[in-house]
Amino acid sequence: MLSGFARTTERQGEIAEVLLRNGWKFMRQLVLGKKPGEPDLPPPAVLRQILVELGPVYVKLGQLLSTRPDLLPVRYTEALSTLQSKVPPVEWSDMEIVIRRELPQPYGTVFAHVHPQPVAAGSIGQTYRATLTDGTEVALKVQRPGISEVIDQDLTLLRSLAALAEQTEWGQSWNLVALVDEFSTVLLQELDFTREAAFTRQISQNLQRSPWPEVRELKVPRVHDELTTPRLLVLEWLDGVPLLAGYRTTERTQGPAIARMILRAFFQQICWDGLFHGDPHPGNFFYLKNGQVALLDFGNVARLDPRTQGLITEFLLAIVTLDPRRCVQLTLELSESPRPDDLNQLEQDFGRLLRRYYPRTLDQMNFGQLLRDILETARQNRVRLPGSMGVLARTLAYLESMGRELDPQFDLVAEIRPLMGRLLQQQLMGSDGLPVLLQTALDLRSLSLDSPRQVELLLRRVNSENLRWQVHIADLDLIYRALDIASSRLAYSVVVAAFIIGAAIIFDRGQANLELFLGAGLLLVGATTLGFWLLFRILRPQRLR
Repeated sequence: MLSGFARTTERQGEIAEVLLRNGWKFMRQLVLGKKPGEPDLPPPAVLRQILVELGPVYVKLGQLLSTRPDLLPVRYTEALSTLQSKVPPVEWSDMEIVIRRELPQPYGTVFAHVHPQPVAAGSIGQTYRATLTDGTEVALKVQRPGISEVIDQDLTLLRSLAALAEQTEWGQSWNLVALVDEFSTVLLQELDFTREAAFTRQISQNLQRSPWPEVRELKVPRVHDELTTPRLLVLEWLDGVPLLAGYRTTERTQGPAIARMILRAFFQQICWDGLFHGDPHPGNFFYLKNGQVALLDFGNVARLDPRTQGLITEFLLAIVTLDPRRCVQLTLELSESPRPDDLNQLEQDFGRLLRRYYPRTLDQMNFGQLLRDILETARQNRVRLPGSMGVLARTLAYLESMGRELDPQFDLVAEIRPLMGRLLQQQLMGSDGLPVLLQTALDLRSLSLDSPRQVELLLRRVNSENLRWQVHIADLDLIYRALDIASSRLAYSVVVAAFIIGAAIIFDRGQANLELFLGAGLLLVGATTLGFWLLFRILRPQRLR
């Protein structure tokens, strides 16, 4: 019999049945309420099939896990990276109801025509081409009806599974409930199309401020804010074809320039802006009829706080310079898990990995694969890095692969090195370096003029008999107190020894004299009493305050 987990709802029963049918032993034992054995994953193809059968939410989970080589071995992330939500499109009549409900104005006053056939259908929304009443061509991204309820139900089930798995040592070590919460946050954010609209506007504005003129030419669709709601996104329609398909049908002389422009755009997003497109696969780049390149679909965007952004920038520089020790230091600073017990092993693994790439020339080095291997090495040493590192690895892998499609001589490392120099200049002197440079020169001039006088004044004070030094030593009172106690005990010990020696001499020489004999006895009693008191104080010392 299935446990209460599997009997609660029909949906839970469906999930349990899929897990049982595909023979995932570890999860099957959890669902059946039995004590699981050693944690195991099914083969990559089986895990991929399980997620497909479980539905769109679990496909999204697989897509998220494909960006986390710090959690799964490379063969799993590669298998999950090909996951696509294969869901039948919703009928136009149902989608039209959603559009009419979301519009702030009557349907007929907004659209002159909407093509009922979707141009794209995903697990969360479907995209249509439409024409506004003023003749403007737009793209409508409409949320599938009822998808939020399905997602809420499946997320509840995922949390239940994570809580079951955390009853094992393996589940606790990876903090599975926190991972599910992270996934829930990402998925629920994708349900709010106003967030995607905000990211689209922000990245467009950032690119328009780029220091490279060619990056400012990268086209981002304009958002129609007055028509956009959490369930309806209205964007400028961009007429074109996927970049690689369009590039193959035209002259290839622009390939190197396009590859360089895209790399610089993403370098700026990652290292300068801290906000970057998290899914730059070739299908999200369009080659427009006017010859421009467009970047689409900002539903998956990664944000980096200033600290993480700086560490990732240093991490990339350490990889480019093949510095294993620096890689270890930065990995530990980025880590979300406790420090590993054997840091030497981690450094040796990084060194071995980087040496494997070192003999290769730059054009032979697969930088995206190198970064994924580094995350895999961290995972093997039980170091868990933030999810942004996995998204970054996938982003660079996409850019490198597409760059070599556009330009067979494309060299990601060689292109990044001068950009790193520009970044360091930006961080040191800001966007306008001349005023900062002039101010620095004036400060150095002032320092050079004042320094001799200050040094002369210091030397005069050192040679002066009136110079007094004030030195403060922390906890000096405790040291004084400890020395006082030690010296007191030493004095008591000397007195006790004197009493004992005196009593012994009197006993030896004054046995016939009763008064001397009694005096010697008193000395011995006093020595004994004082000795016991001293012993008691030594065994139970007063606390130093």
